[in-house]
Amino acid sequence: MRATDVVGVLVVDDHAIVRRGLRAYLDSEPALKLLGEAVDGQDAVERLQQWRVTGARMPDVVLMDLQLPKMDGIEATRVVVRDHPEVKVVVLTSFGEAERVHAALAAGAAGYVLKDADPDEVATAIRAAATGEVHLDSAVARQLARRMAAPRTGLSSLTTREREILVLVAQGLCNREIAEHLVISERTARTHVSNLLGKLQLSSRTQAALLAIREGLVAPPT
Repeated sequence: MRATDVVGVLVVDDHAIVRRGLRAYLDSEPALKLLGEAVDGQDAVERLQQWRVTGARMPDVVLMDLQLPKMDGIEATRVVVRDHPEVKVVVLTSFGEAERVHAALAAGAAGYVLKDADPDEVATAIRAAATGEVHLDSAVARQLARRMAAPRTGLSSLTTREREILVLVAQGLCNREIAEHLVISERTARTHVSNLLGKLQLSSRTQAALLAIREGLVAPPT
């Protein structure tokens, strides 16, 4: 689309106060138009499909949170990009860890902005995505640069979520139980477990559990 066109936006966030703030901001921007809101990833996917079937105007950009119930933002991004390649996804989240950024970009996100960014940066990211560009929050870009300059190993290489899942693995939870506990999909839980095993160079959940005990992340069984 042209840079002068009005960009249609779908906001996806499970917090009503966040959606309200974004709604007010988008309404104040003449070049941006709020087309709808979704409360989780599954809701977003279903709304897009409904709009496609009814012939309604599709959003140019989906503003996607990552921490969502039912279907998290990474998986929802992957589905949106796969099923609606003309729709761009910009992640708007509180989490700036390099692993989350990599996962979002790998899923097809065209932008990544932190929620504490200046409102104008959100608009910049939306417009950039709509015109086929990729925009990264300046803090996120610095984080990636530091990560590339000094790669981490061992437990320090795990994201906050992966460390959390490592503890749950050590407590004996299966992927389904981890998914239920963290309100994510079982597929996402399985991916996290696989990723943390790879980073720690372990071949089994038992080895992961023993490592977590040895490192003091969980108490040894009595």
